[in-house]
Amino acid sequence: MTLTENITQKMKAKAHELGFDLVGVTLPQPSLFSSAYREWIAEGRHGEMGYLERNLDRRLDTSQLLDEARSIISVGMNYYSDAEEGPGTPDPSANSVGEERAIFARYARGDDYHDVMTDRLKQLLTYLKTEAGGDVEGRVYVDAGPVLEREVAQKAGLGWFGKNTLLINSKRGSYFFLGELITNLELTPDTPAVGGCGTCRRCLDACPTGAIIAPFQVDARRCLSYLTIELKGDIPVEFSPAIADAGNRIFGCDICQEVCPFNLRRAEPTSEPAFQSREITKSATLSELSLISEEEFREKFRRSPVKRTKHRGLMRNVEAALEKNTSPKE
Repeated sequence: MTLTENITQKMKAKAHELGFDLVGVTLPQPSLFSSAYREWIAEGRHGEMGYLERNLDRRLDTSQLLDEARSIISVGMNYYSDAEEGPGTPDPSANSVGEERAIFARYARGDDYHDVMTDRLKQLLTYLKTEAGGDVEGRVYVDAGPVLEREVAQKAGLGWFGKNTLLINSKRGSYFFLGELITNLELTPDTPAVGGCGTCRRCLDACPTGAIIAPFQVDARRCLSYLTIELKGDIPVEFSPAIADAGNRIFGCDICQEVCPFNLRRAEPTSEPAFQSREITKSATLSELSLISEEEFREKFRRSPVKRTKHRGLMRNVEAALEKNTSPKE
């Protein structure tokens, strides 16, 4: 075993010790999707997410993210929780508390993954500096920098692209947070992951707003996750009813993952304490959430991904769901 192979093996063992379920290595290099990404941006399918337009040269070439970058460590952490839940639409004739329950996307039910993963990737970098010497440099990214994370993860062997554009691990499904550690340390790269959805199109058929406009193509402007989190203004009238129709999904949406056979058969609940559901994200009703003040919002969603939408955004989403739930039945 070479020194490079040895440190790579030790790094992966340490990554698992730190709680990362998936870990792989790839090389810093230009993206294979440069033209497609630029076209997606040019067509405005990213909506108001202006940050996706910035630093395009760096985003599309990971070698520019760190001087003398030689390796990218890609990691994944399982966040799947509350396995008993599945996609569903409230009975339009019902008006019970159970049917009024608010649904938060699974990724947002526990603590903020940015904080959890960033801290542990920094611990991994510290470990590498200790093991390989003080000249080791690194830069950590967790969904907050100019990195095409899913492509990096695919090249590092963590999974392949599903028709819903999410990264799917053949043995574990798609409920994973992704993060990267770009370093000047030479590590042994992994073989890129391969796989496919075959003829399955459940995610396309199940999407409540038709956001998956074709296999491997998503128009974010139609996606419930974008509409309930990233969009800052009013939700377009043609999409607002979908919040209630899709099951009162007032923060994000999991439907394209919930119907995926790889998740139905292989996803396992996370054992990570930080990603266990908080009581408010697990059982709160629309009526209860509608009464939360801004101060209560800050307290209950402290260190939670839900804080991204701010109090006014969450109230907008809850109001949209309540309006549909209480409107006269057709």
